[in-house]
Amino acid sequence: MSEERPPSKKSLLAIRKDPQPTKSPPQQLPPWKVLLHNDDVNDMGYVVDTITMLTNLRPPEARLRMLEAHHKGVALLLTTHQERAELYRDQFASRHLTVTIEPA
Repeated sequence: MSEERPPSKKSLLAIRKDPQPTKSPPQQLPPWKVLLHNDDVNDMGYVVDTITMLTNLRPPEARLRMLEAHHKGVALLLTTHQERAELYRDQFASRHLTVTIEPA
């Protein structure tokens, strides 16, 4: 009968060592548009205040977007990933403003 030898130190290290996972670069999420629609009910100042409160747009930019929606019916507020676009849509709805989202 042959006696079984314990594994060598080198073979134990080879067994225990996990191969390094290859990291792939993070993939960018597909862009979505957040569109502000004209609103004949709310005051223009309220719309501008809401845009500046919920987005990173400054008052002059928010005013331009509000005026574009007022004159053309719709204005592009911003482009972001889908989950954030959905959040913006819900937040604007909670402030009684109409925002829709669509793939960019």
